[in-house]
Amino acid sequence: MRKLVIATGNQHKLTEMKRLFKDVPFEIVGQNEIGEFAEVEETGTTFKENAEIKALGVSRFCDEYVLADDSGLVVDALGGEPGINSARYLGHDTSYTYKNQVIVDRLKGVTDRSARFVCAISLCKGNDVVYTVEETFEGEIIHESLGSEGFGYDPIFFYPPMNMTSAQMTMEQKNEVSHRGKAIRKIITYLLENVHED
Repeated sequence: MRKLVIATGNQHKLTEMKRLFKDVPFEIVGQNEIGEFAEVEETGTTFKENAEIKALGVSRFCDEYVLADDSGLVVDALGGEPGINSARYLGHDTSYTYKNQVIVDRLKGVTDRSARFVCAISLCKGNDVVYTVEETFEGEIIHESLGSEGFGYDPIFFYPPMNMTSAQMTMEQKNEVSHRGKAIRKIITYLLENVHED
């Protein structure tokens, strides 16, 4: 079975990806399973650029298709922050409990609480970007953290159609509506239609 390498060292993300790809005829492996890779510096100015930089950073050194995503939270009232700096917001080692509380505190008294998760996913092979997609998950920031599922900013991101935060959703519910779930489904369609065993 052909391998599809996920260019991430984030175990949460890898677990989520493996579940999303469970019905696809590829063996899903993390980058750490095929070798040691230095962390790629994300020098892009958009989610799309950073996804492509991360995928190319691994695909140049292996013979498999490599997939990378760049995702984050965009809060309109904060001028788009934390945006592409979501993972590094307030420092690399800062807990998400603290990051979430800072965002909630910064929005005190603000009526426009609209926000979205954005996910760009890039599929690369060798030195080439093969296919890139971008999807969003629209919602709003609530006044306190709710839920224990998910990770990152999920506890403060409220999705009105389901009347719950992303952290209150089961993995299956989240994958149906999330930015990453929607983007992955497009990638799966592309793989099934265009990538065959050599």
